[in-house]
Amino acid sequence: MNQIALPLDWPENERDDEFILSAANAAVARHLEHWALWPVPATILTGPRKSGRSLIGRLFAAKTGGRLFDEAWAADEEALFHAWNAAMATRRPLLIVADAEPPAWPIALPDLASRLTATPRVAILPPDDDLLRALLERGLTRRGLLVPPPLVAWLSARIERSYVAIVTAIDALDRASLSRHHRLTIPLARTTLIEAGVIDDS
Repeated sequence: MNQIALPLDWPENERDDEFILSAANAAVARHLEHWALWPVPATILTGPRKSGRSLIGRLFAAKTGGRLFDEAWAADEEALFHAWNAAMATRRPLLIVADAEPPAWPIALPDLASRLTATPRVAILPPDDDLLRALLERGLTRRGLLVPPPLVAWLSARIERSYVAIVTAIDALDRASLSRHHRLTIPLARTTLIEAGVIDDS
């Protein structure tokens, strides 16, 4: 498992280990590394909630001097249209982050719709097994919790393969450990995550 490697140094105000590179996001990393080769200086980046899409967007914009347009499905269409045109005029890249590609989010402005149709798309995928384990271990460790390796294996075999489920599980285990003044164990994790609805009791 590697950290994402983009051409320039990380900005000083961002952690350099925030984004873990895996099969789920490697295509995104490669695409952003070669932004100068894009057919137009814009890309639509999609991915599940909590997948790090906004983080990588901020890092990319800081590295390249480009612009991030986050939550594009809720953005003002005229503003996005002008941002796309500005990217073309200045050759500074525009990264458009959304839950899904258009036409999954409706676009009323025809000129914007035509530009987005011509815009490359790249997607962060749901977490693979390696990324799931890495995110669980890192997230729990950052909460100051001792994480026995068998616990990570147990969790990764039972929770939903989604970034939201990973965050929900980490939050629930952190609260349980604090409230019960107890180190993390598989029995504690089982009880906690069943109560939180993260796993079922079967």
